[in-house]
Formats: sequence, C-alpha cells, structure tokens
Amino acid sequence: MRRPRRTPRSILRLSALVVVRNEERQLAECLETLRFAGEIVVVLDSCTDGSKEIAATFTDRLIEGSWPLEGARRNAGIEACSAAWVLELDADERVSEALAAEIMVAIDGHGGDWFEVPVDNYVGERLVRYGWGGSFGRGAHAALFRKGAKTWGDDRVHPALSFEGTQGMRLENRIVHYMDRNISGLIRKLDSYSTARAADLRESGDIGSLFHNIRRIFSRFYKCYVARRGYREGAYGFLIALLAGLYPILSHLKARFEDE
Repeated sequence: MRRPRRTPRSILRLSALVVVRNEERQLAECLETLRFAGEIVVVLDSCTDGSKEIAATFTDRLIEGSWPLEGARRNAGIEACSAAWVLELDADERVSEALAAEIMVAIDGHGGDWFEVPVDNYVGERLVRYGWGGSFGRGAHAALFRKGAKTWGDDRVHPALSFEGTQGMRLENRIVHYMDRNISGLIRKLDSYSTARAADLRESGDIGSLFHNIRRIFSRFYKCYVARRGYREGAYGFLIALLAGLYPILSHLKARFEDE
C-alpha cells in the first residue's frame, strides 16, 4: 500500500480536490494523476462502498459527511483545501503530465485568479469533442482557481458558479473526462439529472410552463448540434443534442407530476 504523500502546509502551492459519492470503480485512476499536487483532498459524500479506503492510500485529507446539495459539498471541499490554489476535478476526470505542467506554470504566472480548462469527453472509447452543453456535458470548466475565487451555488445539480477576481487565459491541454461507458449510461444520467433538477424547481415554486419547456427542446438542440458543432460528431452529436434538449422538459414534467 502506498503511503499518502505529505507536504508541509506552509509551502503548499496547489490542492487537488475530488468530491465523490461511491466512486470506487474509478477513483484510484483519477487520484493517481493528481500526485503532482502538494495536497490531495477527497470529500466523501455518503459513501457506502470502498471509496474511503482507496482515497486513504493517496491522502490523509479525507472529509466525510452527507450533503443534500451538490454546491454545499463542493464548497466544503474547497474550504478544506490548504493551498492558495485549487484544482477541482470529478472522479471520472484525469490530468495528463502535460496538463499538470501547464497548471503549475499558470499558478506561478499571476495571469488571473481562475482558469478554464478544456475537456475531452469520452463515451466508452469514443472521443466526442463537439456539441456538449445545455446542462449535459461541458467543453471546458473552471477547474483551476485561487482559493476564494470560485463559489458554488445551492442547487442539487449543475449549481451556478460565482467568481471573484479576473479570469486568466484558457489552458491549452485538456482534462480527459470519461462521461460514461455507453449510451445507456448517458440516458441514466439524464434521468438522474432531471430528477434532481425537478426537486430544485419544486422548491423554487416556479417550475415554468409546458410551452416554454417544449420550445427549449428545439433551442437547446440547435445550440448543441449547430452552434456548438455537434454535427461534426455524426450520430453521437445528434444524441447529445437530443439529451440536452430533453433535460428541461423532463425536469418540468417530473416537477409537475412527481412528488419526489
């Protein structure tokens, strides 16, 4: 068993943060790519599998608890980070050696307080680079930021972000993101995301209108398939645009007809 890497807190430059809920299948592979950071922090949200044991072989910075809201657990993780800079990833994301080197240059260059990092999304072995969006996948995200520059909102799924300071130039090297193993997995994600979004809509007291959400099917499909060039991915681009378009109408219908 590997011993967790320890670096004196006083000289920490970068904390790598991973927030997980039952991710034993892929957590080790993610954490292995984060050894370049001065500190690895893992937030264990209601984990019932072997995630804690796996994380403990990489770090002693384990934060355990139960958070009903995604934003709250992510903010708790950021607060637990000791370094001046934070790299925030999910368990299904990986950092290459080239990206690790670019990250260290970025935090030493004083070129901004937060940086977007482009993402290569994979479905199984297939790289799908174009067309992501509409709360279903992302082509880039603000994974690297000075502590205090990024705060998550209170929603259950895809919380809004707020930033302090200035944005630096987008990094060139890409995070590798294993979106899911197959199309069935993507459909399960759509079901899970729309259920969580429905709960947020019910709590807000404004679930929107049926007509408005029907219209969003077409506007979001166009945005993903045309504006974000999903057509370049062939049938996969069509599928992603379709899922993005269905997300708001399914969320609305669940909020309207389901109790929880």
